[in-house]
Amino acid sequence: MLNNYQDEVTFIHTGWEDEKVNKQEVQARVWQRLNESRNTALKPEKNKLGNFNVLKIAVVLLIALSASLIFFNRKLDKVSSSSFVARVEHQSIHSDENKAILTLSNGSTITLTGAKNGKLITQNGIQISQAKDGMLEYKFNSDKRSINDTGDNTIATPRGGQYQVVLSDGTKVWLNAASSLRFPVTFTGSYRKVELTGEAYFEVAKNKKKPFILNANGTNVQVLGTHFNVSAYADDAAVTTTLLEGSVRLVRAETIAILKPGEQGTSLNNQTTIKVEKADIEQVIAWKNGYFLFDNTDIHTIMKQAARWYDVDVVYQGSVNKYYGGKISKYKDINELLKNLELTGTIHFKVEGRRVTVIQ
Repeated sequence: MLNNYQDEVTFIHTGWEDEKVNKQEVQARVWQRLNESRNTALKPEKNKLGNFNVLKIAVVLLIALSASLIFFNRKLDKVSSSSFVARVEHQSIHSDENKAILTLSNGSTITLTGAKNGKLITQNGIQISQAKDGMLEYKFNSDKRSINDTGDNTIATPRGGQYQVVLSDGTKVWLNAASSLRFPVTFTGSYRKVELTGEAYFEVAKNKKKPFILNANGTNVQVLGTHFNVSAYADDAAVTTTLLEGSVRLVRAETIAILKPGEQGTSLNNQTTIKVEKADIEQVIAWKNGYFLFDNTDIHTIMKQAARWYDVDVVYQGSVNKYYGGKISKYKDINELLKNLELTGTIHFKVEGRRVTVIQ
């Protein structure tokens, strides 16, 4: 009965470039593990459930593994089946909450983690509320002409947190983990200016008379109304802007680049040039849609994203230089991510508290 499900173990179809080991071989090794587990369960001295229940358990095990087995190594070396034993069995580490701290223009702070829905505060004619969907909203509750507050507010997410905010002009912003957005309570003057550290996705409200300008680590993103993603973490080597809809003008020092939908502009922190190329939109906004998506991604980049989202510290034992592809929900426990990587047989992890050691 168990053999009927053998062909259901599948890998994500993003290409398999290794000539030495194909995905069928890896799949076969995984199947071997399942058979070993089944044989162990069928030992006479421990089999008190009957053959039907044992087979049912085996099928459930296979279905669960099939659902999670989505990672593969793009440069997989041949390894023995014994190395496929995943050694990640540790305390639960996950993140699935909206977490942020709002700092007002007067310096006072509001902890948004666990805040009740409804009005939080009124700030010089602007009502700051938390909506039912967990989004922070800035709304005018009086005549706009009477509002004279030009001070800035800052919303910051910790590692392991995320948040959404609607600015006073109607612009929607999704903040990734370990990010912060500085913005005025109300936009006055000829421009709508904000400042980002980390990563965020923007749906800018259209206003041809008042361009929206985002400063991200030395790169200015200028738009009238559009959808785009910006990644500008301080510990990354570059600022990356990806356009989904509309038009974006990138400015860095004396360099100017215009992005079209589906394009990505990258500017290295120590250079003034801007590289424009086609973007993998699904991969760029995967974090906003609730999952990790990797395509020939090096392990250091993967673990950097995991560290920000799960609030863990990552260290490396020896030289680790592997590339992987796959897709998994970021709301699963970190052990699910690590186990899937270990199933490639090319890497292992040791988890102690909130410290993850990567071992090749």
